[in-house]
Amino acid sequence: MSRSQRLLNLIQILRRHRFPVTGTTLAAEVGISLRTLYRDIATLQEQGANIDSEPGLGYILRPGFMLPPLMFSEEEIEALVLGSRWVAKRGDARLGAAARNALVKITAVLPGNLQDAPEASALLIGPGAPNLAGSLDLSVIRKAIRSEHKLGINYCDLKGAESIRTIWPLALGFFDDARVVIAWCELRQSFRHFRADRISTLSCSLQRYPRKRQALLKEWREAEGISPQ
Repeated sequence: MSRSQRLLNLIQILRRHRFPVTGTTLAAEVGISLRTLYRDIATLQEQGANIDSEPGLGYILRPGFMLPPLMFSEEEIEALVLGSRWVAKRGDARLGAAARNALVKITAVLPGNLQDAPEASALLIGPGAPNLAGSLDLSVIRKAIRSEHKLGINYCDLKGAESIRTIWPLALGFFDDARVVIAWCELRQSFRHFRADRISTLSCSLQRYPRKRQALLKEWREAEGISPQ
């Protein structure tokens, strides 16, 4: 592996980690010694990468560093195609359209010898229910998640009991048999999971919830025993 490719790999690994990662872990992932890692980190910092070193925690890449367009490997193309096809078939209308548009844009910037790769991919999505949210507009939930705004919902639980809730939406889970909103529920004062097809009405509040979504999501993952992706 050339040094330039190694530096690109190091940047990509740092981008995947939202929290500080130790030098030992980075060196192992790249396949180099700690001494080489320190030199590579210094080189990237000289080139403008905002890599902070946090004592006792490790390294973190701060936002703002842009790389030139990178070449996708054949496996990376297959992964992008498979993911886009899944979203196009199983997501709501807006998300499906966004997935198809993204795939067109990715294909457009591939070199000539790889432009047929997405169409020729042998990884296919099996049949399944295209939209399990009923008439609910999931784009409203996604927007509330991004902007950290509260949602007002009318919800019917598994026993048929209806309730009015104010929730802080943290994430939206896509499963084969359901779409699930992960949220903090003000009524129950705890994290709750709400099936989208059981939400009868939905309204987005102008009020932001009082805590950062990332911190809440971290607490939810810890409560559920889920490792960060």
